[in-house]
Amino acid sequence: MEYKHILLPATKSIALVAHDNKKQDLLAWCKKHRADLERHSLFGTGTTGALIEKETGLKVTKLISGPLGGDQQIGSLITEGKVDMLIFFWDPFEPMPHDPDVKALLRIAAVWNIPVACNQSSADFIVTSSLFNSESDHLIPDYVAYMAKRAY
Repeated sequence: MEYKHILLPATKSIALVAHDNKKQDLLAWCKKHRADLERHSLFGTGTTGALIEKETGLKVTKLISGPLGGDQQIGSLITEGKVDMLIFFWDPFEPMPHDPDVKALLRIAAVWNIPVACNQSSADFIVTSSLFNSESDHLIPDYVAYMAKRAY
């Protein structure tokens, strides 16, 4: 696989997602880091985004609910380069009917090499990193070169 360098801007696009049993944890995390988050563009699946916006006053671009395709919408935004990082508080103890969508979202995040936090500790590390509010070099797959090599 060939890669290319892109420059992530200082103002990031951040997806915020939480399963039902983790929504209050994500909400508390957003309140704790409100000043840091308000400098960035935020996206959220329907219920989570609405809750964060209502409880924190942060502006969140709300997509549809995760089980209805919101996870896939975020995955699409990642592939389009419109989401730079994913904060996804998922519940490892509660099986979800849309588990395949969750797995697909995490796979897309890994493919496109974006930072992912799946719990409060990893989210704290991301938001307190010196890279969070600054430009940074980012390596992503060069799928144009990949497809050119695969052309018959």
